[in-house]
Amino acid sequence: MKLNLDIKVPSSQAWIDAVMSDFNAFLQDHADCERKASAMAMSFVAKYPDREEIIPELIETAIEELEHFQMVYELLANRGQQLQHSIGEDPYAKALVKKCHSGRKERFLDRLLIASVMETRGAERFKMVSDAQEDPEMFRFYKNLWTSEAKHGHLFVKMALHYFEKDQVYERLNWWLDEEAIIIDNLEIRPALH
Repeated sequence: MKLNLDIKVPSSQAWIDAVMSDFNAFLQDHADCERKASAMAMSFVAKYPDREEIIPELIETAIEELEHFQMVYELLANRGQQLQHSIGEDPYAKALVKKCHSGRKERFLDRLLIASVMETRGAERFKMVSDAQEDPEMFRFYKNLWTSEAKHGHLFVKMALHYFEKDQVYERLNWWLDEEAIIIDNLEIRPALH
């Protein structure tokens, strides 16, 4: 059963053109995103230790994202690239988080749904990156990441459904997808995942 909803605005050709024209910069950003995704999953564990039902899946997700980071790091190293000294601000994530409710319970739902939306956008963009590859190994690498991100998109909705009513979850998720469409349309085009 599909748990999440589709994004409402597809990524542009200009975005994939920017990625493919400066793939090393994209890999740097991709590595940063994997580190942040792992940290985000663990931040749920730290902030909501009373949500015991989802902690095992959050830990598993954090480990998987860290494994993705390791794979991207190896790609960078094989290209003679080093990691950046610091992780830059992600204007996409910042714009989404800025729209969160402030109450503890409401913010918990919002953060789970933002995670789902971000993973769903990541899946769409990794599919585009995969399809743009001429190297069969890179095609497979990004295809595997695409399927993993799609799975995470479902997972965070499943977690939300554990604690909130179905109608509330999907109404709010639909709202987030509308907001995400506005944000993605107004983002600067750059060789970055978001």
